[in-house]
Formats: sequence, C-alpha cells, structure tokens
Amino acid sequence: MNHTSLDQISTQLDSSNSRDRMLALAGLRNFPAVDAVPLIKKVLDDENLQIRSMAVFALGIKQTDECYAILVKLLENDPDYGIRADAAGALGYLADGRAFEPLARAFYEDTDWLVRFSAAVSLGNLKDIRAYDVLVQALDCEEVVLQQAAIAALGEIKAIESVDKILRFAQSEDWLVRQRLAEALGHLPSEKSISALKYLEKDAHTQVSQAATISLQRLSESNNQ
Repeated sequence: MNHTSLDQISTQLDSSNSRDRMLALAGLRNFPAVDAVPLIKKVLDDENLQIRSMAVFALGIKQTDECYAILVKLLENDPDYGIRADAAGALGYLADGRAFEPLARAFYEDTDWLVRFSAAVSLGNLKDIRAYDVLVQALDCEEVVLQQAAIAALGEIKAIESVDKILRFAQSEDWLVRQRLAEALGHLPSEKSISALKYLEKDAHTQVSQAATISLQRLSESNNQ
C-alpha cells in the first residue's frame, strides 16, 4: 500500500488551504510516532481551531517523550478552553502517572466545565487511586456531566470506598448518570454494589438495565476466578 511520503505531508502542512493541512495531519496516522510528532508540532498553533484540536489529540495517540510536556503546557496555558480540554483528554491517553498533578490542578482551578470534565475522565484513565479525593469532590458539582465523569472514573480507579458516596445517584433523574453508576459498580466488588446493581437491573431505561446486568456478570466472574 502506497502512502504519502513524510516530505509530501510536511509540504502539505504548510499549505495556505486549511483542508490540505487537515488531510495532511490525518495522513500522519500511518506513520510511527517518532516521525509523526515533529510534523504534528508544526500545526499546534494553527489559525484553524479544528486543526489545532486534531493535532493536540494526535499527541495523545502518537506518543514520544516530548508529548507529555507539550500537553501539560497547553493544558495550563492555552487561552482556548477547547484546546485545554483536548490537552486534558490527550494526557489521559498517554497513561503517564506524572499527569495526575496537572490534571487534578486543572479540575480544581480551571473555570470551564469542559476542561474539568476532560480532566476527570483522564484521571480515571490513569487508574491512579490518588485521584479519589478529586473525583469525590466532583460528585458534588452542579454540572451533571461532571457527576457522570466522576462516577465512571471512580470505577476506573477501583475505589471501593466510594461505593457509599455514589449510590445516592441510583435514583438520579438523568439516565446517563444511572448508566455510569451501573458500569462503575461492576469494578467495585461489594455486597452493596451487588444489591444496587440488582435494583438498577430493573431500571426503566434499557441501557441502564443492560449495564447493570453486564456489571453483575463481571462481578460474578471475578468472584469465581
């Protein structure tokens, strides 16, 4: 299969046409990180916000030693909240334990809910129990999406001690919150989790009840191992 060469992509990334630059950036998916990252960096400050967003996301997928520092700088300093949120999300893909502190700081200090949401999701992706206090605080946020992210992430970090704190969402009016709860409980083996999942299995919303059934199966299988 013939791929566009790196030289061609590099030239295309300098095009005045934003569509050309976008296509070139997408073409880098066929190249190893060590070749792709230097070219991704060329459009990190692109005038087109969609291209910048693609480039930031790409740094989470095409991982080299320098990606972490670049993403932290964007998370902490970029004036655009969308880019900060993208950087938070990309740091979760890196799965680098060093990202805990900048992500936690972003959750506490950033004024935009989307950035805080991305930070909470990525804290779950890191699977670092240090995120417990941040995520429990997120449960009390007014934004429902932050509650969803926190519940899911508490499951990801397997914080069994959070079960009592998240069970209050079993009767949430938002079915997505109830679904996230059902999914999270599947990672938190306890008698209370099983009892709550049996309750959620009878939920009127199909996706909630199905998630509860899957989680009950997961807990049953883990008990039998």
